[in-house]
Amino acid sequence: MNDCIFCKIAAGEIPSFKVYEDDKVLAYLDINPFSPGHTLVIPKVHSSCLLDTGADTLATVMAAVRKVAAHLKTALPCDGFNILQNNGEAAGQTVKHLHFHIIPRYQGGALDFVPHPGDMAELAALADRLRFQ
Repeated sequence: MNDCIFCKIAAGEIPSFKVYEDDKVLAYLDINPFSPGHTLVIPKVHSSCLLDTGADTLATVMAAVRKVAAHLKTALPCDGFNILQNNGEAAGQTVKHLHFHIIPRYQGGALDFVPHPGDMAELAALADRLRFQ
């Protein structure tokens, strides 16, 4: 989709703070994180939501979600994490491209879903630290 921001990010047309990438999936830091290390995982092929995503693509993305979540839990480290996936405007989906949020959680931290504008230099440094080698 030419007008999809996540497709543009996946194609490298818009910069991102990449944490993980393979030929089918991209994971990158959210620029308005709910908590430090908040990461989005997307398929590189466009689908608008869970219900219009093929089973093979969904399985590939979920495997990447698991891999990235395990990596974040160790590399940050964090005490736990939420996996969030919204479908449709009524559910809070603002970008119509399938994506999963991995939201690191820290003991004693608030359990909320409030975005905070990210500091670009801090996000770049964090992405460098978290990037799969």
